[in-house]
Amino acid sequence: MQKISRVFSLFFLLASLLLTAGFRPAIADTPLKLLAYGDSLTHGYGLEAGDTFPERLQAVLDAAGYSVEVINGGNSGDTSASGLARLEWALMDEPDLVIVELGANDGLRGLEPAETKKNLRTILVGLKQFGARVLLAGMQAPRNLGSEYVEEFDRIYPDLARETGVELYPFFLEGVAMERDLNQKDGIHPNRAGVDKIVAAILPYIESMIAAEKGS
Repeated sequence: MQKISRVFSLFFLLASLLLTAGFRPAIADTPLKLLAYGDSLTHGYGLEAGDTFPERLQAVLDAAGYSVEVINGGNSGDTSASGLARLEWALMDEPDLVIVELGANDGLRGLEPAETKKNLRTILVGLKQFGARVLLAGMQAPRNLGSEYVEEFDRIYPDLARETGVELYPFFLEGVAMERDLNQKDGIHPNRAGVDKIVAAILPYIESMIAAEKGS
């Protein structure tokens, strides 16, 4: 019994010395939650499991050693209005970071740019009030809708980024749109190679968001 008592005394003495020296047990790093919130371009229309934008982004972030969980908040067919309608549900995941990729379907349907802008503004303001750090992914209108519509639609994203103070990635499909080898047969949705190109281009913006969030 006396021997057991001496063992415990030595254990507590060692523990006290380690704590005095500044030693602390390792605590697992809680991953940041990154919500990719968008339409079919985010959801992964026509792609195999593992090839969607959130999944490819997750793979790249994992390989780079980031502690980030990427959540697929895409819903094929969403307009800015339907994206706004389900925002409260999406926030149940309590994301720290959000990529907003919406508006492509508004442009394809020729919807009024002022309404698209109003919906997106409400989404961005709601996310900021929630406390999330936001990256707005820009879209461009189909060029066959006329110069006036194209100019008004394309201006939505830089205007909103400036007005709301969120970060802007100018065009989600930069380098991929209209490139046959990077898209599926419909010419609209990226294939695996196209998704990888999007991920590589947007990654520096996401890394900047992660650094800012961890430093805040």
